[in-house]
Amino acid sequence: MSIASMAQVCRPGCAACCTAPSISSPLPGLPHGKPAGVPCPHLDAALRCRLFGRPERPAVCGSLQPQAAMCGNSREHAMHWLGELERLTQPAR
Repeated sequence: MSIASMAQVCRPGCAACCTAPSISSPLPGLPHGKPAGVPCPHLDAALRCRLFGRPERPAVCGSLQPQAAMCGNSREHAMHWLGELERLTQPAR
C-alpha cells in the first residue's frame, strides 16, 4: 500500500471537507443541503463538527475519509483538491 492511499487523521483547524464540497442531502438547519464553498453551520469555533457521531450527521460526511492525496500538507491544498473534485462532478448544465 502506498503512502498516498493510506488514511490519515484529520488536521486540526482545517475543515476543508466541511467547506469545499456541496452536500445535496438535508442536514439540520439546511433542508436543501449545503452549497460548495460555504462552511457547514455545524462547525464549532475550532472547526470541529458538532454533529460528529450523531445520527443526524449526513451519511456523505461520514463517508468522506481523510486521505493523503486529498488533504496534502495544508488546508489550502485540501480546499483546492476538493474544490476541483466538486467542479469535475457537477452535473452538465
